[in-house]
Amino acid sequence: MTLLGNLALGVALLLGVWGAITGFWGGASGRADLAASSRRGVFALCGTLIVAVVALEVALFRHDFNVEYVAAYTSRNLPTFYTWSALYAGQKGSLLFWASVLSVFASLAQLLTARRFRAYLPYVGAVTCVVITFFVATMVFAANPFERLAYTPLDGRGMNPQLQNPGMVFHPPMLYLGYISITIPFAFAIAALLSKRLEVDWLVAIRKWTLLSWLFLSIGICLGMWWAYVELGWGGYWAWDPVENASFLPWLTMTAFLHSVMIQEKRGMLKKWNLALIIGSWLLSIFGTFLTRSGVISSVHSFTQSSVGYFFLGFLVVAGLLTLVLYITRFPSLNAEARLESIVSREASFMFNNLLLVGIAFCVLVGTLWPIISELFTGTKTTFRTPTFNLVNIPLGLALLLLTGIGPLIAWRRASLPNLQRQFAIPVMAGVFGLLIVLAAGMRDPYPVIAIGLGSFVLGTVAQEFARGVIARHRQYSESYPLAFGRLIARNRRRYGGYIVHLGIVVLFIAFAGMAFKTETEATLRPFESATLKSPYGWTYTFTHLGVSQYDALNRHVTAATVEITRNGQKIGRLITEKRQHIDALGNPTFEPSTEVGIRSDLREDLYVVLAGVVNGTEQAVFRFTINPLVWWVWYGGMIVAFGGLVVMWPGGAVAVKRAQAGYGVKLEPETA
Repeated sequence: MTLLGNLALGVALLLGVWGAITGFWGGASGRADLAASSRRGVFALCGTLIVAVVALEVALFRHDFNVEYVAAYTSRNLPTFYTWSALYAGQKGSLLFWASVLSVFASLAQLLTARRFRAYLPYVGAVTCVVITFFVATMVFAANPFERLAYTPLDGRGMNPQLQNPGMVFHPPMLYLGYISITIPFAFAIAALLSKRLEVDWLVAIRKWTLLSWLFLSIGICLGMWWAYVELGWGGYWAWDPVENASFLPWLTMTAFLHSVMIQEKRGMLKKWNLALIIGSWLLSIFGTFLTRSGVISSVHSFTQSSVGYFFLGFLVVAGLLTLVLYITRFPSLNAEARLESIVSREASFMFNNLLLVGIAFCVLVGTLWPIISELFTGTKTTFRTPTFNLVNIPLGLALLLLTGIGPLIAWRRASLPNLQRQFAIPVMAGVFGLLIVLAAGMRDPYPVIAIGLGSFVLGTVAQEFARGVIARHRQYSESYPLAFGRLIARNRRRYGGYIVHLGIVVLFIAFAGMAFKTETEATLRPFESATLKSPYGWTYTFTHLGVSQYDALNRHVTAATVEITRNGQKIGRLITEKRQHIDALGNPTFEPSTEVGIRSDLREDLYVVLAGVVNGTEQAVFRFTINPLVWWVWYGGMIVAFGGLVVMWPGGAVAVKRAQAGYGVKLEPETA
């Protein structure tokens, strides 16, 4: 199978070069035959890379340990559930996964793009072929997943224990899908610049692709937070790790684009800005890939240092310079069709929203690169830690939350004073009410208090928007309120799906605020000794160590400690926390010991128990007990965000039909309020 895989990579390299040349040539000359050849090249490229993926998966499941990649990331006792995910567990396999998925997306872009946007497709095919060719060339010349060893080991090293978690089976693919699908909007942006077709058509062509990428990243980031929380044992879900930041950066810029693109559609403004956001999002996705593969910054998520990082750095620099030159040369064609008429308008609100999102992205980028910057200028590597990131980004995030509630309340172009009074009355009352509740409950920490107050304001905005729409449909069509609610969303999915996303963001902010009241303690306990910890809600928890057990599982030796928990003297259950030493098929230890956390969750708080270690020859154990408020809401807030994104993406609806009939190139009249 390795021979077939290597042959597929070689053919893919040639097809990628051919598709790029014919695509650019066909687009520039207007030759339909060359454009068709590039299109067929994209499909053939997809087929060859799928063959390569199948070849590697067969080697993984057959335990062909003569293949270096198979020996490095699998073993005979690795559960089948994780064997297939070994495809992207290592650097070489993840490059193949990336290239093959991008080829699938590139083929879908050629197949599914509407006829009226076909003029962009030769360039789109060429750009996607260039990116795929880079990944294939990196595999062929620096990181071949089909490389063979000089000998065949009896067993493989196995997969890192931290990757043997359901979250890591789905988290990396979701992030990869988000990173990879950004290439399609980027390709359309480059196509618009090269063809000088810079009207609104290219924006319509990429809308669903951008939403798809944003949705994949949103799900991937939330899954990564969950994995970090349940697997790493440090008691949190976000630590501003460089690789966490790498996925967060393009999410921020795409979120900015999804807001600012509405201004261009409504008013013909921000053309330069929107192009810059799409190009920047793609460059940030390549930057994130470079960061995980270069080893220049230490991260629990990153791959080991290798020469692949230099390939990505060179590609990032060359691609950045070429796109910058092309972007600058098209400046005269990107003049706005209208100007900002009032600072009190929806356009202004969206612009401030964009500035905050990009400002947060810039701060995160600088903080992530600070070890490199500080070493370059001072010779000493300094790292931004979590408190520093929080110091900068929490105020910016709260300002962004405020604008999330303000934007929908303000009219396009210019808002009148009576309109503002009518629109803001209920949301402001909701915000004040939420603020008074938390103050009456004794909460005094400023950031959580502000977050809950602003969250209540945004909830008031969302509730008001839905209520007005439902009441209007009930009166106009005599529909029942549940039916009116369903049809309201179905007929304008982009608008009301966006409000659902805003609802999810509010839930996330309030859940994040809960971590300000986290409490924890460490204790070394003999069997039947106890430790106590007070909850932010006033309850007293008692953790009693019941004993230690040891046993062997499929591919690991487990040391487990059982803890009984009481709340205010009443038993509420038991938790088991483990230390795992993974072993190969011959019984030899592999990797460092990993931790399995004991977690008890409810709507209010999580009880989080970590076994730090056991005193040799005894059942005396070292524990860390943590109470994390509102963590449950983080996961469900992420689900609400994902659901809202799906609603926005779902095809159909009366508004979509009207726009299709009118023609996407026609600018719609601004909304009035």
